[in-house]
Amino acid sequence: MTGSAFPYDNKPRAKRDERSQLDMPLGAWAAAQQRERATHRLAALGEMTGGIAHDFRNLLAVIGSGLRLAEKRAEEPESVRTYIAAAREGIDRGIDLTSQLLAFAKHQELDIHAGNLNEFLKSFEPFLRYGAGPDVRVKLELGSDIPDCLIDPALFDAAVLNLVMNARDAMSSGGEIQVITARLVQTTTAPDPPGPGTYACVRIKDDGCGMAPEVLRKVFDPFFTTKGEKGTGIGMLQVQALAQMVGGRIRIRSERGIGTTVDLLFPSIQADL
Repeated sequence: MTGSAFPYDNKPRAKRDERSQLDMPLGAWAAAQQRERATHRLAALGEMTGGIAHDFRNLLAVIGSGLRLAEKRAEEPESVRTYIAAAREGIDRGIDLTSQLLAFAKHQELDIHAGNLNEFLKSFEPFLRYGAGPDVRVKLELGSDIPDCLIDPALFDAAVLNLVMNARDAMSSGGEIQVITARLVQTTTAPDPPGPGTYACVRIKDDGCGMAPEVLRKVFDPFFTTKGEKGTGIGMLQVQALAQMVGGRIRIRSERGIGTTVDLLFPSIQADL
C-alpha cells in the first residue's frame, strides 16, 4: 500500500465571517486584515527561525565533508584547491541564508529571482554530493522545457539539501538518490495539490526504507521525527514553509521497503503557449 500526504491549503472563511467583515467600518476592517497578515507572518517566521540550526547543520556537514576529502588528498594540490573552494562556497551560501532569514524577520523583501530550476541545481550539485556522503550516489536528471519560476536561491538550496540528507538517512546501506526536474501541466482540479496550471517540479527520490501510511501522515507535524535523538522534527516543516513562501507546494509519496518521493512544485511565470 502506498501512502500519500499533502499539506492542505487554507480554507475560505465562513460566510458569516464574510458578512461580518462587510459590516465593519473600513478602518476596522483594514486593521483586522493587518493583524491577520502579521499573525501569518509571525507563524511563518517561527517555522523558519526554528529551522536555522537544522539548515546550518546540513551546510556544516557539507563543508566538513569537503575538508575531509581535502585532507585525504593532501598530496594532490589541484584536488585540495577544488575542495577548499567548494567549502568556501558553502560558507557563502550559509551567509546568504542568514541574510535572507534576517531580512524576513525585519519585514524586508526576500531575495526572490525569476530563474530556472536546472540552473540552480547545476550550481548546487557538488554540495548535494557532499551532503549525501560517500556511500550514496546523487544522480541529477534535468528535464527539458522547464518553465521559469520564482525562487529564493538560498532558501531553495536549503530545502533541497534537507531533502537529500533525509533520503541519505533512509538508506543505511547506501543507494541512489535521484534529483529530477520536469514540467508539470495540471489541467483538471484534483483533491490534492497542485491546482490547474503549469509548474516547474523538482523531485527527490530514494530507494530507502520508506514510511508506513501512519508515519507519513505525521511528517509535517512539528517536532515529529523518525530519527530518534538525531532528528529535530522541524526539517520537513521547514521545507514546506520555504516552498509556500514563493507560492510553491510540496507533496510526498512513500511505501515501506520501497522508498520515498518528494515533489517541490513552483508555479510557472511564463505564459502557456
